[in-house]
Parts: sequence; structure tokens; C-alpha cells
Amino acid sequence: MSLSSLRVWFTAIFLLLFVAACSRQDVLVSYLANNEESLHRPHSVDSRPLRFVVAPGSTARAIAEQLAAAGLIGDATLFEAYVRTGGMAERLEAGTFYLNPAMTTVEIAAALQDARAASIRVTIPEGWRLEQIADYLRERQISLDSDDYRRRALSGDLTGLDVSRYAFLNSRPAGTSLEGYLFPSTFELPREGASAVDFLTRQLDAFLAQVVPVYDAAVAGGDTKLDLYAVLTLASIVEREAVLAEERAAIAAVYLNRLAAGIKLDADPTVQYALGYQPTTGQWWKTPVFLEEYSSVLSPYNTYIYTGIPPGPIASPGLASIQAVLQPDDHAYFYFVATPDGSGAHIFAETYDEHLANVQRYQNR
Repeated sequence: MSLSSLRVWFTAIFLLLFVAACSRQDVLVSYLANNEESLHRPHSVDSRPLRFVVAPGSTARAIAEQLAAAGLIGDATLFEAYVRTGGMAERLEAGTFYLNPAMTTVEIAAALQDARAASIRVTIPEGWRLEQIADYLRERQISLDSDDYRRRALSGDLTGLDVSRYAFLNSRPAGTSLEGYLFPSTFELPREGASAVDFLTRQLDAFLAQVVPVYDAAVAGGDTKLDLYAVLTLASIVEREAVLAEERAAIAAVYLNRLAAGIKLDADPTVQYALGYQPTTGQWWKTPVFLEEYSSVLSPYNTYIYTGIPPGPIASPGLASIQAVLQPDDHAYFYFVATPDGSGAHIFAETYDEHLANVQRYQNR
């Protein structure tokens, strides 16, 4: 084909596309004019937020069809007509949004032009107790009701949750809180319209995906005979005690050795948990804990008084601490003491006399 023929061919294709585009635009303008009232009517009365992702490079038509498929709008053509004729098609942003069917087409189009305002990232660190999580939600001014979250988590209220998905919660004693099951991770929440149930669902879904397969595999492989609640309880202590990741399995083994020998756990974090919130310092974990408090804090969580596993988890353990309890180191240590260099390292001992010597050497007491 000659160069002149190619030019003619490309010109013809361009004209056909141009005419088609003009025709499409005319159709959209006409459609919008005939259905303008529907722009301000929501597709549904359901106000529950849905996660909606716009991929980079998505066209207005593709986004409209995706919205309709998700049940967020009832008329994909009307949405496309509205954003194209209004000059908004190029301003629709890629990103993650939280929308609901009770929003109108106008409201959804406006929301899709600001990905930054659509959602907020919430990071829950390992080792926080549930009250800390509730405090954080309030301090970050997350839209959900932090008081409702605290109440539900403390009481174990599962109202509004799909409990059939969370059979693992049956391992906890009746009437207990959700402490230990509120998986620590980074979550994405709608900036507006989220509820306590939404966030609890995300945390329990993360637990289901991350922890349950690991625990089930450990049981099937004969690695543990502990029930899930006991594993979470020990893992929460390990989470609060271990500073260095490489020491988790060693610390877990110390506690398991002590349990097997019928010796009290003597775990400082359990005393801190029993002491609760400290108004003078604004802390949930009292530091330091004085020697007299080890014996004076009358709580079943105080493992300096009571032998065995405490009544339940004291915080939200991460997956690494749970794995440490399921696959602890194989050693004969019963004691450990922190070094004073700030590294978080511990010195381990098999006998009480060795431990006392380590305490004298490393803590001068």
C-alpha cells in the first residue's frame, strides 16, 4: 500500500471514529435531558458502605458499568451521560472509594473525583488491648462510633455480624470479650459512614484469613494440644514481653515449660493488664511495675499470684507471636531477664539460682 493510500485510509478511520464519538455524545446529551430527574434519586435506601475500586485508566463508561454491576447505581448510561456532558469524565480518579446505594448519581460522581477523601487507613499495632484500639479510633476522629466499638468488643456483642463466618469465636468462654481476636493490621475504612460493626468485621475477617489456617495446621500436625483461646492468651503475653522478633519462640517456650512444670508464669504484662488505665500518666500499661505490686494486685490475671494460664488474652497478638506459641523453641529454660542496654534482649536461665545471678549481674538487684 502506497503512502498516499495509507493517508487516505487513516483519514477515513479518523472521520468514522469522530462521527461515532459525536453521535455517542449527542445520544448522551439527549439521554441526560430526558432522565435528569433520576440524577437525584438514589438507587436504594441501603446506606451500608461498599468498597469500590477504580483501576488506573478506567473510562467513564467502564466505571459506570462497574458501578451498576456493584449495585451502586441503576443506570450506567445516565451516569456516563452526566459525567461526560458535565466535563467530569477526565476528573474521575483511580483509587479505593467507599460508596453506598443510598447515594445519588450526582453524589457518587462527586465522590469519585476525590480519591484522597474517600477512605482512611487505620493501623492497629500488635500488643494493644481493645480499649487502646477504641481510644485510637476516637483520637483519630474516625467516623465510626468508638464507644460502640468499645462496648461491643468488651461485651463480645456480635449483633449485626455474620457469626456463621466466625466459628473460631466458639473457643472462647461464654460471655467473654473479643480481646485477642481483634487482629492487628492496617485497614482501610470509609472516611464517612463506617460503623463499629464494619471495623469489627474487618478485624475478624483478617483473623479468619491469617490466624485460623496457621492454628488448624498446627493442630493437624500435632504441634499443639492447646485450644485456640489458650494459644491467644499465651501469645498476647509473648507479644507484650518480646521486643526482638528472634526471641519470641524462646520466650514462648519459657512460659510453656513453666506451665508443664506447674510453675506460675510470673509474667509482668499480666500485672500491667490487671492494673488497667493509669490516669496520672495516661497509660494503659503501667511502667514501671513495682515489686510490691506483683503480690498486691488481686486479679485472676496476676500470674505472680495464680498458677496456670490467665482467664484470657491481655492484648491483640500478631501472627508472629501466635506462631511462636504454636512452634516454640526446644529448650530447658524457665527464666529470663532483660538486659539493661536498651536492646530488648533477654538472658535466659534453666535454674532459679542462675536466674538470680543474671538478675544481680544485669539489673543490680
